[in-house]
Amino acid sequence: MKVREVMTSSVDWVTPDASIVEVARLMKKDDVGSIPICKGNELVGIITDRDIVLNVVATGGDTKSTSAKDIMSTNIKSVTSNQDVHEAADLMSKYQIRRLPVVEQGKLLGIVAIGDLAIEKIHINEAGDALSEISQGPAHH
Repeated sequence: MKVREVMTSSVDWVTPDASIVEVARLMKKDDVGSIPICKGNELVGIITDRDIVLNVVATGGDTKSTSAKDIMSTNIKSVTSNQDVHEAADLMSKYQIRRLPVVEQGKLLGIVAIGDLAIEKIHINEAGDALSEISQGPAHH
């Protein structure tokens, strides 16, 4: 099964100049933990709720004057629409992420979320395992 068969193609995104408040409101509206940052429809970054907490809130930054470009990650893990869903699940597990942008030639086509991979019974164990690893966070020794 290919990523394009399970991905969501209507994805909210913001421009690099969007305020962190705008990003956080989209996260709340969509009930997601990350928002893609695009110029036109070209994916240039991604912001997670963790980025906002660590890079703005924890440092006493101003959420109104901080822009997406100030804290976005440009080291984006993504998949293409033609990749196998198992590859997407492996990436999610390896990098401890729940949502992967689906990108073709730099353009954002959609998002594949960990829940999308659990729709097919054959992938439920893999996605379930990836989800439980992510939920537990890093191991404490």
